[in-house]
Amino acid sequence: MLVLRIFCAASLCASALLAADAAPTASQVFDKTLTGTEKEFVSLVEAMPADKFNFAPTAGKFDGVRTFAQQAMHVAFVLNEVSAALLGEKAPAPTPHENGPENITGKDRIVEYVKSAFAHAHKAVATLTNANLMQQTVDPFDAKGKRTRVDSAGELSAHTFDHYGQMVEYARMNGIVPPASQ
Repeated sequence: MLVLRIFCAASLCASALLAADAAPTASQVFDKTLTGTEKEFVSLVEAMPADKFNFAPTAGKFDGVRTFAQQAMHVAFVLNEVSAALLGEKAPAPTPHENGPENITGKDRIVEYVKSAFAHAHKAVATLTNANLMQQTVDPFDAKGKRTRVDSAGELSAHTFDHYGQMVEYARMNGIVPPASQ
């Protein structure tokens, strides 16, 4: 997985180099990727009606899956976890199933939490330099482990899009066409 992320990061850097006169910095490349991820994810969360935020599929093998709201909260929590590791900050307090603070409920507060998590992630990728990409940081998913900055930076979008795909299905099951598909 790490090799795939490094390859993707290198591909992004290479394509950006070909498209611009001046070579972009690592932070610019990752910020651009994160901005695209944020646009698609936040617009989907905002498009889902408030009365459908607790939707989770039931037909088929969906026992125990996260609701739409829990998916959004989980993504925001992981964005905050990874960002804290990149910034050398204390990790967010652990929560059941990494779904974020239980006192954040309702569409408006969840959207606010998601947007705040993306702002935190932008702050984290702003610290990336071409020189520090391979530097080891705390692994937010393994207290005893380390991971490279480039791996963590790639995780910000990769993990988000894993859940985005699931959330698109939830939206479509409720008659909502994702804004990115309109």
